[in-house]
Amino acid sequence: MDISNTLNELLVKLFRNINVIEERALRTGEYSDLTANDMHVIEAIGMDEPRNMSSVARALEVTTGTLTIAVNSLVRKGYVNRVRSEEDRRVVLVSLSEKGKRAYLHHQGFHERMIGAVLEELTEEEQQILGKALTKLNLFFRKTGSGTMC
Repeated sequence: MDISNTLNELLVKLFRNINVIEERALRTGEYSDLTANDMHVIEAIGMDEPRNMSSVARALEVTTGTLTIAVNSLVRKGYVNRVRSEEDRRVVLVSLSEKGKRAYLHHQGFHERMIGAVLEELTEEEQQILGKALTKLNLFFRKTGSGTMC
């Protein structure tokens, strides 16, 4: 098998495995009602100050309408708080509830363990090469996602 086929097979399996394992790691105990999509919204909202819906939608590269559906679900589940801005009542601000912050930290721990496991097996030179390769792969996906490549 040539390197192109090998890389294609590895990347397809890697993306599938990350999604499956991430969802499995996420959906434990207290967080069994979360989906991977829910977690992406929680991550985009973040642990800092409340954010307006538009900025969260931009970070996720979705429409505000799509985000509203996800946020409604997360509010019902108790992970997200939603309030109107005092300065401009048209602006909706979202923040993580205490439960949402715990979910965020739980998921962050999974990512730290995953990255730690990868890095401990690589030399510093291999880590630099992996970082460079993944940066280029990410750039390709960003270009493809914006419709500039076939």
